[in-house]
Amino acid sequence: MTKVAAAIIKSGESVLIAQRKKTDQVPLKWEFPGGKIEEGESPEECLKREIKEELNIDISVHKYFGSSTYAYEHGIIELLAYFASYDFNQEIKLLSHAAVKWVEIAALDMFDFAPADIPIVNKLKNKY
Repeated sequence: MTKVAAAIIKSGESVLIAQRKKTDQVPLKWEFPGGKIEEGESPEECLKREIKEELNIDISVHKYFGSSTYAYEHGIIELLAYFASYDFNQEIKLLSHAAVKWVEIAALDMFDFAPADIPIVNKLKNKY
């Protein structure tokens, strides 16, 4: 099983979501940004590295939010979601996504999320 960390970057009632490129596995699906946890790396370290690589911003990782497990055709992943924040003076640059968007939590189900992210979306909607 592959462990993946995801950042829930929240601002007020909105969260930052990212759309996968059409050439990625699970193409054009929306997700909470993040990536695979490397050997010897904590989920928090992974998120800082991955968000820098994907969006060119430095984040602070906060509280653990929840997890989900999903069996894709390419393998089983366990998604570990954490709340995170960043200095809004930093400019987000799309280095590995097709798009990013700030979306109100209540409107998250209007987006076509990757299956592993859907339980996190549902938990967020129920909590906020």
